[in-house]
Amino acid sequence: MAGFKPKVISLTKKPGHTFGFYLRVEQGEEGHLIRCLEMGGPAELAGMKDGDRILRVNGTFVDGLAHSEVVDMVRNSGASVTFHILNEDSYKQAKAQGVNLQSPQNTPVVNGVDKDDPKLKLCYLVKSSSGFGFSLRSVKGEEGLFMAEVIPGNVAHNAGVRVNDRLVELNGENVEEATHDEVVSKIKMAGGSVMFLLVDWETDAFYKNKGMKIGAWLATVKYLPLTPRIINMTKGSDGGSPAERAGMKEMDRLVAVDGQEVVNCSHEQVVDKIRLSGNKCCFLVVDKDTHQMYQLGKVSPMLFCEEMKESTLPPSYTEALSLPSPVKASTSVKAKEEEEELKPKLCRMEKTSAGYGFHLNGIEGVNGQYIMDVVKGGAAHRAGLENDDIVVEVNGINVEQSSHQEVVEIIRRSGSSLEMLVAKRSVYEQLRARGVRITRLLLGEKSYAQVHYADSPEEKHEARPETQIKPARERTPSCSSQESIDERL
Repeated sequence: MAGFKPKVISLTKKPGHTFGFYLRVEQGEEGHLIRCLEMGGPAELAGMKDGDRILRVNGTFVDGLAHSEVVDMVRNSGASVTFHILNEDSYKQAKAQGVNLQSPQNTPVVNGVDKDDPKLKLCYLVKSSSGFGFSLRSVKGEEGLFMAEVIPGNVAHNAGVRVNDRLVELNGENVEEATHDEVVSKIKMAGGSVMFLLVDWETDAFYKNKGMKIGAWLATVKYLPLTPRIINMTKGSDGGSPAERAGMKEMDRLVAVDGQEVVNCSHEQVVDKIRLSGNKCCFLVVDKDTHQMYQLGKVSPMLFCEEMKESTLPPSYTEALSLPSPVKASTSVKAKEEEEELKPKLCRMEKTSAGYGFHLNGIEGVNGQYIMDVVKGGAAHRAGLENDDIVVEVNGINVEQSSHQEVVEIIRRSGSSLEMLVAKRSVYEQLRARGVRITRLLLGEKSYAQVHYADSPEEKHEARPETQIKPARERTPSCSSQESIDERL
């Protein structure tokens, strides 16, 4: 399917609302067509275009299915759904050339952008005794509110917030046209935790130049402290519990089955999906805290799945493991050991009276830091740090391109606790050679620092002149007049 790259678009709607488009089949036209896009609706904001064809719904290929079946699949998805779509011209060309649109030999473009395009940031802040650690300001001649006075090592900084980031959403609500006072009031009413959708200057300029709207569908979840878990299960025959062995925990919430979101499915529908999986099934689950965090930002944990796929393309992490290695294993046992090694390590440590017990080494003028002189029995040693480990992240911040002094400063300002994502040099070099981006997503498990809740004084905000709110755009959908069968979704 070279030359025909489907877009992967995830939509989420509010209760009582629609996704903002009509799904149609039209006389003389092949495929399931997107029509009547509601201006400002989820579909239009995510980049859907009139005439786009839907290829997959929640991963299931639907191009050859009946219209009513596809409608049911979308409606049964509940409040969130993921589509693979092709634009009208590409779809018609593919059909004319006899291209197999079901073939997996394609590289999806997520929500209309390439996987390497810059991302917005979802940042989750839990107030400490000293507040959130940031101020808000305005920039003369520019609309919106911007982050200022972000205190290094404090809550906002550790959550991924940076000076001059523009605030797009607060707890899932767009605040681009809200005044300073309105946003301050919303933050105070939010209580001890908030979810920000932020965009830095370069990312903002990138999408403005492309004429694209921005939103949570373009965000990375790598800054979020809590992560969903992927549970791969094989049906047991020994009377044991495959779910428990695979890591399922009591009170986990089921988000997806084999990549299809089931949050709004009935119990019977979920059971049917699991039965159809056969002997093997893949679950996406969240615990109570992770569920509440994603709910606060009004985003779906399915974003995690999409980013997991993106972070390992091309090639995927699983595919990379099967590629020829610089050092070939002589036995199958050795190969298995090597496969298990190809992951980073997340090391958390508390400072003692002797410090952390390691040295940070680097070459002056060259980016990239590594660990040396790990004290046996010290905090770093107990946390799993080893000599020659390459430092990838410090307190959730990627430091691969940071200078030695910058990394030292982050560590110094981290207080009495420190979290480092590192990789053995051999692992680091193999993953880099295979094109795998090293993030905590490769850990395949919950990987976050302990979050402390505490009462605190009101957060600090910088005053700014009130910004006038623009009137909302009138929604005037433009529909095709061709004879058709359609359903509003």
